Amino acid sequence: MSVAGTYKTVVKSPMGDQSGTFTVVPGDDGNTFTGSMAGGMGSMDVEDGKIDGNKLTWKMNMTVPMPMTLDCEATVDGDQLTGNVNAGAFGAMPLTGEREG
Repeated sequence: MSVAGTYKTVVKSPMGDQSGTFTVVPGDDGNTFTGSMAGGMGSMDVEDGKIDGNKLTWKMNMTVPMPMTLDCEATVDGDQLTGNVNAGAFGAMPLTGEREG
């Protein structure tokens, strides 16, 4: 099953649950992806997105509330997405999501 799609996500952050929409657009090679995470604090583009089977790894550059690079990883199982957003000194924040449509 493809990992492509739009997922309604929740990140459990120190500032409370952050709801968002995560889009995954696989590249032609099937090993990379682009997309974005959009939520209450704006939108961040996926950078260096990689696909390994049903596992995704990517980075995002957060600007609000402070500039920081987020290292992210998630596994897609059916229509469910689970993983972590690593925010440097703030540690790993659990990420969950469900594919829309």
